[in-house]
Amino acid sequence: MKWSEIAIHTTNEAVEPVSNILHEAGASGVVIEDPAELYKEREDRFGEIYQLNKDDYPEEGVIVKAYLPVNSFLGETVDEIKEAINSLMLYDIDLGRNHISISEVNEEEWATAWKKYYNPVKISERFTIVPTWEDYTPVHTDELIIELDPGMAFGTGTHPTTVMCIQALERTVKSGDLVVDVGTGSGVLSIAAAMLGAKSVQALDLDEVAVQSAKLNVKLNKVQEVVSVSQNNLLDGVLEQADVVVANILAEVIIRFAKDVSKVVKPDGYFIASGIIKQKKEEVKEELISCGFEIKETILMEDWVAIIAKK
Repeated sequence: MKWSEIAIHTTNEAVEPVSNILHEAGASGVVIEDPAELYKEREDRFGEIYQLNKDDYPEEGVIVKAYLPVNSFLGETVDEIKEAINSLMLYDIDLGRNHISISEVNEEEWATAWKKYYNPVKISERFTIVPTWEDYTPVHTDELIIELDPGMAFGTGTHPTTVMCIQALERTVKSGDLVVDVGTGSGVLSIAAAMLGAKSVQALDLDEVAVQSAKLNVKLNKVQEVVSVSQNNLLDGVLEQADVVVANILAEVIIRFAKDVSKVVKPDGYFIASGIIKQKKEEVKEELISCGFEIKETILMEDWVAIIAKK
């Protein structure tokens, strides 16, 4: 089978919404080429992940690549993708160069090439993300291992917004807590909450493919007795109050449903909000404060921000 590689040269701010557009268009895999990866300081334990070729990365901005089957509808699909990406400007999302290119690749090439970007990575004090096809021996006895199969590419768990969420969960989730994960994607945050001792975790996502991916990863990590995954629009219909609500989504969406979060979070509970580009940090903070939250901590990583707010 022949596949077309669609490459979008954009910005860090636009990576997640652009990736979501590609998933909705039927993409069968996504690769994010961010030049920041070339300069990250890491402990060299896993080999090839640190031997990155700078020629594979843009000098500025980020390239998001996805793979679409070559068929009679390809042209229409690409046009729809372009239109959807351009519409992101209505939400004041910086698209950068917004250059889109198409090339043809063989199935064997795309099906395995992306795996070179995905190796075991220690992302916090306790958590290490490990792809299902890798053998990994824990370095410390209290290390928590999350196994992930990216499947339809709903995240490898190593994006800064995800890393900050997991670090925030480590600081807030207590044994016996009730947790709600809004926009769960791969389910990695729900899995982390379960491993930290949460009694019950609701993993919610509007995208049906994300729901299936999260269900798979929840079973892989044997936390299906704690984590329930379901298709849902933000917090619609969620009535039970939670000790912690976590949302790794766009700043605009966080602002839009902050009032709903304030109703769901228990007194003295926490709201962890991530997916916020630095320029919109103050806007999100102001909205959370107006909804009755106290800003306890702001975590910064590259161009991204996560906020821990207490009710």
